[in-house]
Amino acid sequence: MPPVRFIESNGIRMAVYEAGRGPAVILLHGWPELAFSWRHQIAPLAAAGYRVIVPDQRGFGLTDAPPKVEDYDLAHLTGDLVGLLDALGLEKAVFCGHDWGGLVAWQMPLFHPSRVAGVIGLNTPFIPHEMLWLHPDLIHGLTPPDKPFAANEAADPLAQMRQIYSPDMYVIMFHDGDRADKAMARDVERTFRTIMRKGVITRAQYMKLPPAARHMAFFSQLEAPEPPKLPGEAILDADELVVFVESYRRTGFTPGINWYRNLSRNWKAGLKVDQTVKVPALMIGAEDDVVLTPAMMDGMEAHIPDLEKHVIPGCGHWSQQEKPEEVTALMTDWLRRRFPG
Repeated sequence: MPPVRFIESNGIRMAVYEAGRGPAVILLHGWPELAFSWRHQIAPLAAAGYRVIVPDQRGFGLTDAPPKVEDYDLAHLTGDLVGLLDALGLEKAVFCGHDWGGLVAWQMPLFHPSRVAGVIGLNTPFIPHEMLWLHPDLIHGLTPPDKPFAANEAADPLAQMRQIYSPDMYVIMFHDGDRADKAMARDVERTFRTIMRKGVITRAQYMKLPPAARHMAFFSQLEAPEPPKLPGEAILDADELVVFVESYRRTGFTPGINWYRNLSRNWKAGLKVDQTVKVPALMIGAEDDVVLTPAMMDGMEAHIPDLEKHVIPGCGHWSQQEKPEEVTALMTDWLRRRFPG
């Protein structure tokens, strides 16, 4: 990682890592991640001729973590990035985001179109308001034939999830008290050993599981004794694991979970916003991401006229750490064609 620097943005102090010169590319991490999650991409993108800017986002790492839940809505999260551009003297940048960072990246050209040159979504598709948040691929077989999902495009996404999933589904769990916050913080090292893995299950295998095993109850397992052997393979080596563990022992998981607790507020805020992404965009999906399935990329062209799409074979959710060379190659190729460095 490059050395950290601190900037003032939107009322908070942000930790930022920067390398290279050329067109600006801002890399946005997801949850529970850090700027460090982009460690494999920074040097290659800088060498390809880009100014690579990687912040710890609000509530993460060395960046400030305000106390209120509403301090983590999209107005604040996108405002932080506008403030980052201002602090660095930049008019525009290409925003690349993974997981929650992807959701923020897709919202930037909707709320701040004059500050966005292009968007790269990694795993996270663009989900406009007129599309269902719960893709049929996610809920197939989870509802009985006599009580199918009441598809209502106007419904709050959290309300949609409550129709389908058990209370242990991770997003619902985040909204129903602090049970998940405590379970994850009880043993931070175990949390990252458990969740940051690859080769755990393919998408095809996941879809063959019985409905009771497909309710995405990812964090309730942390309340039970740790099994003697975890499935799949660890993504983080010993030194990388220490970086995440030390950071989250200091901050806890609540600030990042508060991003989820604004899901309904964010949805309401965007109801009257034009859902057309009017900048060049690249979407990189992962074949075996069981939450952000590649099928959710279908139909994005209707809202993003200038869109290129790819799917990385054999890749799970933590794409830029699990398949770093493949992710970096796709990003670099697109950037060189659309924003020559």
